[in-house]
Amino acid sequence: MSKKTIIVTGGAGFIGSNFVYYMLNKYPEYRIVCVDCLTYAGNLHTLNKALENPNFRFSKTNICDKEGITKLFKEENPDIVVNFAAESHVDRSITGPEIFVKTNISGTQNLMDVCRELNIPRYHQVSTDEVYGDLPLDRPDLFFTETTPLHASSPYSASKAGADMLVMAYYRTYKFPATISRCSNNYGPYHFPEKLIPLMIINALNDKPLPVYGDGKNVRDWLYVEDHCRAIDLIIHNSKIGEIYNVGGHNEMSNIDIVKLICKKLDKPESLIEFVEDRKGHDRRYAIDPTKIHNELGWLPETKFKDGIEKTIEWYLDNKTWWEEILSGEYQK
Repeated sequence: MSKKTIIVTGGAGFIGSNFVYYMLNKYPEYRIVCVDCLTYAGNLHTLNKALENPNFRFSKTNICDKEGITKLFKEENPDIVVNFAAESHVDRSITGPEIFVKTNISGTQNLMDVCRELNIPRYHQVSTDEVYGDLPLDRPDLFFTETTPLHASSPYSASKAGADMLVMAYYRTYKFPATISRCSNNYGPYHFPEKLIPLMIINALNDKPLPVYGDGKNVRDWLYVEDHCRAIDLIIHNSKIGEIYNVGGHNEMSNIDIVKLICKKLDKPESLIEFVEDRKGHDRRYAIDPTKIHNELGWLPETKFKDGIEKTIEWYLDNKTWWEEILSGEYQK
């Protein structure tokens, strides 16, 4: 396999950092360049081990900064750009939608324009199943496929849907060499503590209340982050351009069942669970049909939820300093 340079935007965040480590490990001859502007969700400490690797470079650059991105892309001349950079927390998008539109739509456009100007051979957009809206709880036979119409519920998912449509418009109008993947909820190491699974693990460890929205029956399809990284690896190396792939774990779980499972694993009482006012426009169920990526690229999720959640809990127990620095705000210094 020839040596490649891959630029990973948003690589100091949760999924992006896991992808950086996955690629450095699988392709030791590749050069991996991480671009991140280190908003609250980006953490340079997450990349400590990567920074020791001579084939890794970190650049603190915002994907909306055309001059900075152009300069970096000219220096590195990447073979592939994988865009993870996004504002991604639904609650934050409800209280402040503007930054979501700026980063997720304008930032994506900026990256694609620079790629076009410099003739970068390949671009991949990392998206979400939330662009499809939700499914009813009483229809377990229904799943999102790549042809499901986009029907976003939150400012976050609308901004991701807008970016996806822009990517496909660039593919069609300019023959821009892009692909898109839409994944279900990821979990695993380096997950920012405001999200459901890490929040519940950390609160339970500290005997704090475990806040659950509404009735807790909202269902999500959970995907272990390493399985997602493997899917993107297959797409950027083996797929045709202009394709969209759904990446799902076939691991549907209700929020309340996950919280109870975490209590059990940590030997904490369920009395810590506290039902709170539901999120505005809260989607009821997400479920992905990953048949296309399986048939075309041979991908299947390898991690069963019961194994993945154990590995995730172990990681949070073994890496207290990482999340304690986030909770204290120390990591942003």
